[in-house]
Parts: sequence; C-alpha cells; structure tokens
Amino acid sequence: MKREDSTFAAEALSERPVFKSFFMGGFECSTHRLRSGRRLDLIAATRHEEFAMQDYQRMRKLGLLTAREGLRWHIVEQTPGRYDFSSAAPVVEAARENGVQVIWDLCHFGWPDHLDIFKPDFVTALAAYGRAFAQWLHRQTGEQGFFVPVNEISFFSWAAGDEGSMYPFATGRGFELKTQLVRAALAVMDAIWEVAPGARFVHVDPIIHVVAAPRRPEEREAAEAYRLLQFQAWDMLSGRLWPELGGHEKYLDIVGVNFYPHNQWFYNLKGFRRIRKFTPISQRHPLYRPFRDMLSEMYRRYHRPILIAETGAEEERRVRWLRYVCRETSAAIASGIPVHGICLYPILNHPGWVDGRHCHNALWDYPDDQGRREIYAPLAAELRRWQKHFAAAQARGLETDEEQESVTA
Repeated sequence: MKREDSTFAAEALSERPVFKSFFMGGFECSTHRLRSGRRLDLIAATRHEEFAMQDYQRMRKLGLLTAREGLRWHIVEQTPGRYDFSSAAPVVEAARENGVQVIWDLCHFGWPDHLDIFKPDFVTALAAYGRAFAQWLHRQTGEQGFFVPVNEISFFSWAAGDEGSMYPFATGRGFELKTQLVRAALAVMDAIWEVAPGARFVHVDPIIHVVAAPRRPEEREAAEAYRLLQFQAWDMLSGRLWPELGGHEKYLDIVGVNFYPHNQWFYNLKGFRRIRKFTPISQRHPLYRPFRDMLSEMYRRYHRPILIAETGAEEERRVRWLRYVCRETSAAIASGIPVHGICLYPILNHPGWVDGRHCHNALWDYPDDQGRREIYAPLAAELRRWQKHFAAAQARGLETDEEQESVTA
C-alpha cells in the first residue's frame, strides 16, 4: 500500500469524520505480568468478555459508536504459530449487532510467554499474528479494520525498559526496546496490508509537557530535551529518525494521543526513577500548557488526523476533566486542527493493576451477575452536553464544505 503525503494532508484537513462517532469508549485491556508473575487480564476482570453484548448495547444507546478493544495475544497464540481468535468473537458479534466500529489493539503490554520481547522472533511473531487476525476479522465482518499495532511505544519503552516498573522490568534498555517495538509495528502493518490493503492504523502514545521548575532555571534545556522525547516513536515510524529501522511517512496514519491530569510535570531527574515522585503541574499554574496548544504542536509536526485515544480522571474529577478536554479540543478544531475523536478511557471501572483497588474512573461500574452496570450519571450528563456541541459544530463544517463544493463546481 502506498499513500502520498498529500493524501494524508488532505484527509487531515477534511471536516469529514474518520470514525463512526466522535466520542468513543475504550475497554481497559492490559495483559502484562506483574512482579509476582501473575498476568493481568482486565477484559476478564471487568467481565467485559462475559457481557460484551450488554456493554455494546449501552454504548449504542449513548451514541458511542466507536470502541477501542484489545486482542489478548497470549490467549490467541498459546502455541507458537497457531491462532485461536474465539476470545474475540463475543466482541465482534456484539459490535456487529450494535453497529459499533472497533479499533483493535494488537499488543497492549502483553504477549505470549514463549516470546522474548527483545529478540528478533518477537517482530516476526507480531507480524504473523496480526496478519492472521486481519484475515479472520475480514471473514467475520467484511471490513478492512482499524488497528493499534503496539500500544504506547514510548511510555512502555520507558516503563519496561528504563524505569523497570513493568514487565520485563528492564533498566537501561529503553531506547533498545523502543527501536524493537517500532520494528515490530512496521512489520505488522506491512503484514496486515498484504491481506487488508485498506486497513487503517492508529499510533498511540501519551502527549506530555515537561518544564523546569521556576526555582531550577538551570534545568530548562534538559527539561525541553526530555519533553521532545515524546515524539521519538512517531518520528521513527515515519522515517524521520533512524530511517534504517524501515520507517516511512506512509506508516504514520492516524496519530493517537493519550492525555490525563498527570501528563504535565516539573522536570526532576532524580524523580524519574519512580513515576510517583513526579510533581504534576496544576492547571491553575501559569506554566501549565493549554491542551489546545499541545494538539496544535502535534498537527504542525505531523499533519495527520488526530485521535484523543485515551483521557479520563478518577472520582468526582471525571466531570471537570472531560469538560476541560472537550473545551480545549473544541478550540483546537475551531483553529483548524483535525481532531477526529475523543475516547473515554477506560469506559468501565476496573481493578487497579497492582493493588486491585476499585478504580472509579469510568462511565460504567462493575456489573452484577445479569450484566447490569450502574452509570456515573454526572459524567453521562456532561458527555451528552458535549456530544450535542460537537455534532452541531460538525454539521456546520459539513454545510460549509458543501457550499464550497457548490461554488467551485
């Protein structure tokens, strides 16, 4: 598949949506191993695999017609080279029945035990598994599919390769891991395009802002250098950095940015050894960077369609945070930045990765044994308000496009 930069640029500037709905829901799907050796499975823990049909019915009723889901690679490929996609079947059926479009994460922090993520076999294995899934998905749905090849390459490389807080708990190997994950992402895209030439790819990573604390002006240069590292994986995928990895502009399709309340902090080299020591910047602080400016920088750099692939907060802050993100996104779109969606992530409350605590960070809660989930009404009300806002703005944009086409015809 070959796509020219002009094609991407034209689509990025278009007001016509890439996704079925502007607002979407993301199902937490992490499957990595903890230090204890226990493997997480958030799809099972939230009982989403059990109640996928009810979950998608709820989404449809609320106008959430696009979802982020995770394919659990360690379940699919329990024997090397043999694939069983039955674990994805309930979601595929639920999505089809409810008219919901799915963006599939192929590798969301987890992989089969027979693979070493640092070895060349990991790259070829991801490509073969992704190709097989794309073929299976096409047979089930007739669609080419949307995929996230590797979730959060930059964050995961730091956490699992530098900071050592995620499996395989390596330190001092972050850049090595990042280049490996880029190779794997490129390989799986090529493999999927062989069987699904129209497949689309979302490359997801956190969008951050890091500055020197006012009392440490000597750290300004280091802080800026660290901030710019957020672009490294996207630059590698597009061939702008380390082109020997095989990157090219054709691979950078849709840019997915994850943005949470903790994504801006004061630079402190000592604090980078553990994320809990970071000092977040308050939204009231003059050095807090407006989200609209961060989105603008992303677009100026890549000229690609943008998806806010994850955003959310905990407890009562959920409403205020969604309001802030929507307000900033609306301003960005008004200034010409092509943001094509906001994904509420997670859409279901889930147990904490390490401590199992009940995380109240979603729209719906744990289910009862009949699959009923209590909705967090204040967040639902805020969502409905912004759905109306963006629908009206999109309608105005489409009317303008049609008027322009009429004039130039």
